[in-house]
Amino acid sequence: MLLPRTDQMQLDRFYDYLEKVAATEIGYPVAFDFDYSALAPFLSFSLNNAGDPFTPMTYLLNSHDFEREVVSFYAQLARAPDDKWWGYVTNGSTEGNLYGLYLARELLPDGIVYFSQDSHYSVGKNLHFLNMRHIMIRSKPNGEIDYDDLRETLRIRRDAPPIIFANVGTTMKEARDDIGVIRSILDDLAIENRYIHCDAALCGGYAAFLDPPPAWDFEDGADSIAISGHKFLGSPIPCGIVLARRSHVERIGHSVAYIGSVDTTISGSRNGFTPLLLWYAIRSLGQEGMKKRIAHSLRLAAYAEAEFRKADIEAWRNPQALTVVFPEPPKEVRDNWQLASAGGSSHLICMPHIQREQIDELIGDIRKAGGARK
Repeated sequence: MLLPRTDQMQLDRFYDYLEKVAATEIGYPVAFDFDYSALAPFLSFSLNNAGDPFTPMTYLLNSHDFEREVVSFYAQLARAPDDKWWGYVTNGSTEGNLYGLYLARELLPDGIVYFSQDSHYSVGKNLHFLNMRHIMIRSKPNGEIDYDDLRETLRIRRDAPPIIFANVGTTMKEARDDIGVIRSILDDLAIENRYIHCDAALCGGYAAFLDPPPAWDFEDGADSIAISGHKFLGSPIPCGIVLARRSHVERIGHSVAYIGSVDTTISGSRNGFTPLLLWYAIRSLGQEGMKKRIAHSLRLAAYAEAEFRKADIEAWRNPQALTVVFPEPPKEVRDNWQLASAGGSSHLICMPHIQREQIDELIGDIRKAGGARK
């Protein structure tokens, strides 16, 4: 498959462009420090992981074996109950969140979804897809859900079972809703029929390695969890992992004669290459490598917060967060550094590939442009 020279030149220009803009990407939670060249030969096959990764299928060009290892690794990190969990590799956390809400709807068809105003924008989209009733709960200034508002809203709506959409790492502030506190509220109100989904897109990749870890996993009370694969680990293709209690999943599975398997997923045919990427990263890093990875990123976040303050820029971050929040700088700075911004604030996310020199240069650009708005 050879391209005409002009088309090859177009690709070459695009590669040069990507190299340039990657050097100033500091505002989004994606890691770039990976090398998956060893997996290039597998691009010669049409890998399709259709259906349930734990059930054999008639199409044999799949990576289900690797997918099972990946989800088992994350199930262990999330303290899933032995032999009572299920999961698969998704296209990303939006699909994982859709899956968790779908399970909740099937379990509690009359339920109401409660989520904070700092939840990811895709939550509203998923609720629209599923036609689920929902109520938005106030957020505290740090982005965490307002537990008092949640308690009072639950108290006055006890006629409908609650479906809690908890954030473990909000989009702008990396705030973490405490699953333990939420479960205590439900217990205090004697609400037995309930469901808790945990959106741990960024933090799920390293939450288990924090000291102390946040309340985010199955032992803390989650019924399902969505985690991104391309964020903390890094991947050239967006991907994620969704985990759920097996009893919930068994309610939606159905046999598909065409593939000779059971389909319990959202998308049916699924990318069989991303499980190889995640497997490669997990096996090459191991848990010790991941611990070092998060320790490095936390040190970098502490450095960034301190340097911003030295430059008289009012930066802050939540405890054990990689996200440093600061007043929105001028547009030319936001555009150059690809800074995610909302509500008068911007942030940088200290992913493992970020260097101190980049942080220093960003701060210098903010000061040259007239400083951040306070």
